[in-house]
Amino acid sequence: MRMYDIIQKKRDGKELSTEEINFFINGYTNGEIPDYQASALLMAIYLMKMNKRETVDLTNAMVSSGDTVDLSFIEGIKVDKHSTGGVGDKVTLALGPMVAACGLPFAKMSGRGLGHTGGTLDKLESIKGLRTEFSREEFISIVNKVRLCICSQTADITPADKKLYALRDVTATVDNLSLIASSVMSKKLASGSNAIVLDVKVGSGAFMKDLENAFILAREMVDIGNSVGRETVAIISNMDEPLGNAVGNAIEVQEAIDTLKGNGPEDFLELCLTLGSMLLVLGRKAENMDMGREMLIEALSNGSAYNKLLEFVEAQGGDVDYIKNTELLPKAANKIEILSDCDGYVKSIDAEEIGKCALALGAGRETKESNIDLSAGLILNKKVDDKVNKGDVLAYLLYNDLDKANNIDIKLRNAIKIGDENKQKKKLIYGIVDSKGLKRM
Repeated sequence: MRMYDIIQKKRDGKELSTEEINFFINGYTNGEIPDYQASALLMAIYLMKMNKRETVDLTNAMVSSGDTVDLSFIEGIKVDKHSTGGVGDKVTLALGPMVAACGLPFAKMSGRGLGHTGGTLDKLESIKGLRTEFSREEFISIVNKVRLCICSQTADITPADKKLYALRDVTATVDNLSLIASSVMSKKLASGSNAIVLDVKVGSGAFMKDLENAFILAREMVDIGNSVGRETVAIISNMDEPLGNAVGNAIEVQEAIDTLKGNGPEDFLELCLTLGSMLLVLGRKAENMDMGREMLIEALSNGSAYNKLLEFVEAQGGDVDYIKNTELLPKAANKIEILSDCDGYVKSIDAEEIGKCALALGAGRETKESNIDLSAGLILNKKVDDKVNKGDVLAYLLYNDLDKANNIDIKLRNAIKIGDENKQKKKLIYGIVDSKGLKRM
């Protein structure tokens, strides 16, 4: 078998066999196939696309390229949640304790962020002493005891995906649905959970800008998961404005804590309830989403979700005083108020621009080597459809480095559009994709 022939075959729009896909992934992972040939095949796939069978085979080949996690020693059905990424997306920090409080094992491997804010692991570093690196035995022990553990992904999981993504990033082949779906699902399948809920975000602050393409991507990923026996459901959610009010790291941790104490932003809470109720259904803790929602609301109202967060932080070596007294979390030295210069309604908030503002303040990484300022970020005081009077505070900028804050206030003000009241109210959930099909909301 020759790589030349595989490239030519896909270039001509033909279907690659399972053996050819395995040959490519194994050879590239082992360093036997050079970057220039891998790049040529990626471009051929980008242009000529892959069918469902090819996409599943590509995913399975990437899973087999490294280690897989055996969670069979964890009691019960293990669930996982994955977000395709957005602005202000701190869902895992609140969702994990919520579902764990309902008795569902939430065993999650998370990553660090590259872009507007840190990833889940970066945010958790706002809590003094909290560990995210564990041996397999420690990880399993914590999940069995607390029903919740969030740890870093090992380097040995899906090495093919890491190499391919780095190559796609510099060859303009990132935004192909089959390549995106196989990249996401290979990591999820290798992580060992029995059931997966995907939060597929769409809008200005998401990777997917178009709703119909978001539905197609969701369908691809759901099909991959179900084809290998992992019950998988995707929920398509709005990312035209940031989720919740906080965009940063420590301030997102605080917002998650506030939510578990009953004081969170409405949209953030609603998304957690939607994703959480689906997880409870897949984990056989609830008969339907309505029942799951009631269980989650009860866990919030009786304090068990908040107490589960304290258990989780203590089990992972963190200082629980940072949860009990959020004033201990990293705080920025400076704050700027962004005021409205007119009366009206918030017509739109450009999530992508908000993300860029947070990045410029130091809340994210421009390169993998960049250091994150855990205290920097911004807090929205108004959301889309809110009434605004002249002089009202639209948002707060939080920063330490004056040079980084230069002109960010102007960019932030321009990202928030004030005008007449929207004729149609915003929608948070656009639809749900499962093995039976698509249900639009």
